[in-house]
Amino acid sequence: MQALEPRHRFLLGALALGHLSNDWVAGTLWILAPAIAAAMGLGPAEVGLILTVNGIGAGLAYIPAGILSDRSSRPGLLMLLSFWWVALGYLSATLVPGFWAVTLLLAFGVMGDAFWHPVATGVLVKALPARRAQAIGIHAIGGSLGAEVLAPLSAGFLLGYFDWQTTLQILVMPVIFMGILFVPVAARIGREHPAAKPTTIDIAGMLRQWSRPTGLALIAMLILYNMALVAQMAMAPLYFQRQHGMSPFESGAIFAFILVIGSLFQPLLGRFSDTRERKPLVLAMLFAASFFALFASFASSLTWAILGLLPAIAILTAVRPVVLAAAVEYSSKSESTTLGIVFTVLDGVGMAGALCAGIVGEFELAYAFLLGAGLAFASALICVFLRFPSGELPTEHAAISPVASPGDP
Repeated sequence: MQALEPRHRFLLGALALGHLSNDWVAGTLWILAPAIAAAMGLGPAEVGLILTVNGIGAGLAYIPAGILSDRSSRPGLLMLLSFWWVALGYLSATLVPGFWAVTLLLAFGVMGDAFWHPVATGVLVKALPARRAQAIGIHAIGGSLGAEVLAPLSAGFLLGYFDWQTTLQILVMPVIFMGILFVPVAARIGREHPAAKPTTIDIAGMLRQWSRPTGLALIAMLILYNMALVAQMAMAPLYFQRQHGMSPFESGAIFAFILVIGSLFQPLLGRFSDTRERKPLVLAMLFAASFFALFASFASSLTWAILGLLPAIAILTAVRPVVLAAAVEYSSKSESTTLGIVFTVLDGVGMAGALCAGIVGEFELAYAFLLGAGLAFASALICVFLRFPSGELPTEHAAISPVASPGDP
């Protein structure tokens, strides 16, 4: 592959930093949810409910964001809006009493973060069609550093000194700062990247394509994949605190360490899959994650639990850009709208894994990891019957096809 042009390097860097700031505040919820529940005298089920409602809120924003992005010649302004949306939602959540008021305002805040994703990734896959998975992986590193490293570390540290409201108010500051810095960046994206020009969206055609047996199977695989990841992420900090007596900072540090491993591999796996078949990689990752999650569920000590959770969660995190690129290639058009649909499936529906994990966690927190193992295994079984197009032909209108699907034309 040829070296990236300067304008593409600027685009990747700017959007990765924007992703970092938005996901930084949104990612604190993995650590704040247990603190909110504890402050209100609630348990694991309510922790899972907060996270699931959060996912539903995100799901409501993804598709409209994708459609607006595909129809807009100034996607940079849409990305700029997301920073102020995030700040307003999360600051409002710190000012109201009651479980449902807080939960719904947190969900409103995450809608702003969700709005960013299909717009930014849509711009990237249009600007770099031959490097789709790699571009998504680089963009994902920014979000992963924010949501999965800075968020748990900073939230865990601040909770040692402040209540959850003050902690969240402090953590909103970076996104406000980025909302100011991004003003000139937003204008430059509109001027320099012709890939951001409006495109025609055939909603009816996309619905027909995704409602075919192949599309439905792919959707099922995506849902089970993300439910497996979310189930483990939702209960891991609570597990470390309740089962092993850790502080919020200690559990946040371990949580961040686990996730950063997967984050660092995202662009590497993305680049690797851009020149090879995606299916063998996805399949191997899903089966491996299932094995390690099963191992963690039966661990008798903290060390063994971490040795299971680290690869289980890291693997599922690392393979995300490959899964996203495959979904874009299935649709092969209206990239931002497609990504809006995929993000809705992943985070809107897939976040139900948090509620399921919270329910089984009421009996035993380690059961959440057993649930994650089963979900990853089920996702892998569906993947067995799908054939992915080669990453070498990103501009072709090849689609993922089942090995045998008589219902598809």
